[in-house]
Amino acid sequence: MDQEIEISTLKERLDEKVIFHYLSEKAYWAKGRTLETIRRTISNSLTFGVYRQSVQIGFARVITDYTTFYYLCDVFIIPSEAGNGYGKALTEYIVNHPLLAGCRGSLMTSDAHGLYEQFGFRTDPEIGSRYMVRKPDILNTPSGITGSIYNNSHEIE
Repeated sequence: MDQEIEISTLKERLDEKVIFHYLSEKAYWAKGRTLETIRRTISNSLTFGVYRQSVQIGFARVITDYTTFYYLCDVFIIPSEAGNGYGKALTEYIVNHPLLAGCRGSLMTSDAHGLYEQFGFRTDPEIGSRYMVRKPDILNTPSGITGSIYNNSHEIE
């Protein structure tokens, strides 16, 4: 990596304008997504912001039950920062995040198979080449995780 980055799961740090602009205008998988839709997806996901010099340059979110599975989606590094290893650092941070320990990960991609394969994601020929699954190493799954990991106190209207 050319410069140090910080990765945070704090939703209050996210720059909604950066996320909305990239997803609604640049991302082939989310073009046209509304601001309200993006706000709801952020609210209902485990989010990861990537920051360089306190400016948001990347994002990802995970849909999960925190016990058995997670779905990684909306992953991006803004184009002006791409190619510096930040996407790799973000993916590594996510797959090693303690809240996702022992969970089976999945994602869909049309163009980043090489990145995700570095972290154990594999395509399944029976499902198709865009859908990738990462199965945890059961022997290395931490044991003794107890208590409530996540408390979602808001109601969906």
